[in-house]
Amino acid sequence: MIAMLTRFCSGIGLALRLELAEVGASARLFWQLLASSPRSLLRFGLIRDQVFFLGNRSLSIISVSGLFVGFVLALQGYYTLQRYGSAEAVGLLVALSLVRELGPVVTALLFAGRAGTSLTAEIGLMKAGEQLTAMEMMAVDPLTRVLSPRFLGGVIAMPLLAAVFSAVGILGGWLVSVVLIGIDAGAFWSQMQGGVEVWADVGNGVIKSFVFGVIVTFVALLQGYTCKPTPDGVAQATTRTVVMSSLAVLAFDFLLTAMMFSI
Repeated sequence: MIAMLTRFCSGIGLALRLELAEVGASARLFWQLLASSPRSLLRFGLIRDQVFFLGNRSLSIISVSGLFVGFVLALQGYYTLQRYGSAEAVGLLVALSLVRELGPVVTALLFAGRAGTSLTAEIGLMKAGEQLTAMEMMAVDPLTRVLSPRFLGGVIAMPLLAAVFSAVGILGGWLVSVVLIGIDAGAFWSQMQGGVEVWADVGNGVIKSFVFGVIVTFVALLQGYTCKPTPDGVAQATTRTVVMSSLAVLAFDFLLTAMMFSI
């Protein structure tokens, strides 16, 4: 009985130790990325290419998704506000929902599914093909040459994509509310202009999108850099990128919202 209890406790201790080691390695890689980012800024062309690859290639899915989210928000908002005689405030509802929450969160989830998986697969295949090892043999730092430009590109592209998502969503809300339902256009825009604050609402959304960009991009790079150099390892790392990024985005969204609206 004592031997079984000892093995059980040792198994728990070993699992906990491995998890702490992974957390420590992740924190070390994150610090190394931050430290190598200033040197990567000197290679602006690499960052520009990554912004194009991660941002411009994701623009179509972000725009289409934002348009339909705006459609749904306008319909649901109109049917709800109509009960209280406040149908003209549907523009305010759409704008606040997008710039505060749905814009950054949905964009981050789509960004993780499209750009995050691409980053993980790219880095994982480079590791499986021993390209990163070859760079080290040639005295080229993979962090500065490969990881940091992708990290900065994702951090830059994410707030821009969130802004596009919110703008297209507001346009979709206008189409449904004004063109289809027949709400007065002046009331739609004036309610939005009077109720949305630049720093309290738009500023908080920008901060959220920036934080989500850091989270999603870092998780994608971490999973690709630490995956097993096999096809199965790359596939598992790609799956973990989507799962971990999505959970982290939702968790940090709650924390950021609680902090922003408690101040």
